[in-house]
Amino acid sequence: MKFLFESDTWQEIYESIRKNKLRTMVTIIGVTWGIFLLVTLLGSAKGMENSFNRLFGNLATNSVFIWGQRTSMPFKGFQENRRVRMKLSDMEKIKNEVTGVDFVVPRHARNGTLSRNFETADFTVFGDYPHLNRVQKKNMSFGRFINEKDIKERRKVVVISEEIFKQLYQKDDEAVGSNVLINNINFHVIGVFKSGEFDNENSVHIPFTCFQQIFNAGDSVGWLMITGYADQDINQIEKDAKLLLKNLGSIRPDDPRAFGSYNFGKEYKKITGFLKGMQFLTWFVGIATLIAGVFAIGNILLITVTERTKEIGIRRALGATPIMIKRQVIMEALSLSLIAGILGIISGGGILILVDAKFGQGDDAALVNPSVSIPIVMIAVLCLTVLGTLIGMIPAGRATGIKPIEALSDE
Repeated sequence: MKFLFESDTWQEIYESIRKNKLRTMVTIIGVTWGIFLLVTLLGSAKGMENSFNRLFGNLATNSVFIWGQRTSMPFKGFQENRRVRMKLSDMEKIKNEVTGVDFVVPRHARNGTLSRNFETADFTVFGDYPHLNRVQKKNMSFGRFINEKDIKERRKVVVISEEIFKQLYQKDDEAVGSNVLINNINFHVIGVFKSGEFDNENSVHIPFTCFQQIFNAGDSVGWLMITGYADQDINQIEKDAKLLLKNLGSIRPDDPRAFGSYNFGKEYKKITGFLKGMQFLTWFVGIATLIAGVFAIGNILLITVTERTKEIGIRRALGATPIMIKRQVIMEALSLSLIAGILGIISGGGILILVDAKFGQGDDAALVNPSVSIPIVMIAVLCLTVLGTLIGMIPAGRATGIKPIEALSDE
């Protein structure tokens, strides 16, 4: 490794590059372009992944939503087109009897009117349990979400959205601790939340038990969210939960219309699969372009070796060993590869900075913090080092095969 620190080694590489500036520039373009593509595409894919994570970050992704509809088949004396209703008692049975279930969150919703002083707003009122905040995390601006004590005591408390706050309150007003009217019933405001992608901005949340009492909902459930453990198959959980609900409701097991559902876990896996496919394609295109560029360097060095036949013959005649000739050519190939790679990394990083400034700002950003991690950059540099060394062996082998006498007589 001593030759790496010898000035003659680097002086010779510099002279070789200086004598063939245009050729050298054209040669490294391929490698620079390959690294540039790799960095920008991987950075963009990461930005898209960050955008999806921010979009779905507050929602338990391994979840399914189920609601009752109408039957399409008669069963056990019941006629078809019967309205399907779920009960609170069904929730506990799903939790206990369906394998892999982490949470079962029953919900209700009704339209209503919210009033404060002389201001009025139309909104959707949700009856919820505290568990909702674990499967669909609320971004609280002020105060808190519903807790177990609110449920047990059927408290008339409400959590409002920022949009409702803007409609009913002045900018400097304190919402938490104030009172509002929901359908002319007095409620105490305990929190204000910032609406997310899956929230209705004109919505409020009250305790599920309070909702039952005010809207005379009994033990019925509007719809439910089922969240499975991370290592569980949400598709199987959906099938098992629907089958159990059909058995509990005296519905034919093969009735396709009785329950509607939206399998968020399945859709989320499609998105993550697309992102993984995009990353794989990026690596494939980037490395393929790199290989093509490095081969171009090898071809140019073959030409250079031919042009330097007499020079190599003189060095051999003066005592240069084949290994010295070989390592010099390999160092030239490696140097060109690394120079091209560094240029590609710098230019790709610059483009990602511009993309972040243009498309990565704001709540609706399409690419959030598009970037490439240091380990990935190191892997790219390592690939260049290996490819540059391997491709340099081809012209190096040709250079060491030149005999001094034949080289000196070459015209």
